[in-house]
Amino acid sequence: MVTTLQHLRLDDGRTVTCTSPAEARMLWGETTATNGFYRRAAARLRPGDVALDIGANIGLSAMMFADTCPGIKVIAVEPVPMTFRCLDRNIAAHVPDGISLQVAVGATPGTRPFTWYPRASANSGFFADREADDEATKIYLHNSGLDDAAIALITPGLHDGVRLEVGVATVSAILDEHCRDSEIGLLKVDVERGELDVLHGITDADWRRIHTVVAEVHDRDGRLREVCELLGRQGMSAQTQQDPLLIGTEIHEVFAAR
Repeated sequence: MVTTLQHLRLDDGRTVTCTSPAEARMLWGETTATNGFYRRAAARLRPGDVALDIGANIGLSAMMFADTCPGIKVIAVEPVPMTFRCLDRNIAAHVPDGISLQVAVGATPGTRPFTWYPRASANSGFFADREADDEATKIYLHNSGLDDAAIALITPGLHDGVRLEVGVATVSAILDEHCRDSEIGLLKVDVERGELDVLHGITDADWRRIHTVVAEVHDRDGRLREVCELLGRQGMSAQTQQDPLLIGTEIHEVFAAR
């Protein structure tokens, strides 16, 4: 289990706190990819908007949103204590007017069991599936050009999970407490198979304040279609794409805007 915080120096010279420099470097590359939906969504932000980052991990996407549009307010949400320590430090260091919240997000408030992967924190969640997560990682690494021998060295124990009890809030409860009157320029959701729960925790009144949604969706049992249909009912036009490195997995991206 990870017990100490580490650091990664980004290409732009900034240093971020993390639990795994290798994972953080991979996440930063995904977040800043020029053809990614995160970049496209960030480009729509305007000064004064709120960017709500659900499943913020250590805060790299929150940093990119703030970099792209100075003058926004970023609320970054992450439930795992160790990961949150990194997020809190990175928000304080690199995101002006940023707020970090240690809570999970779902359809209803309360507490729930959560699986944290210390060696693969970005894959943690309510619906962790070790076998599926191992397989997706192997596909990603194979698509990245690694051979079977290298993959066999990386993956054993990667998804050994630790069970935690975490508090849960809804999107609308967070908005009510922290930005009751602001426009939500961007809602980002990356919660490892819990994306529908997050979206179901938004009131109709709050949906009318949200201009752009970008989400990672695990397409099981028609979930990708269901997410797009929900966004359509809220007056948004949704598009999907899959990272070439994730072809063969259930993981897709959704971009939706008014």
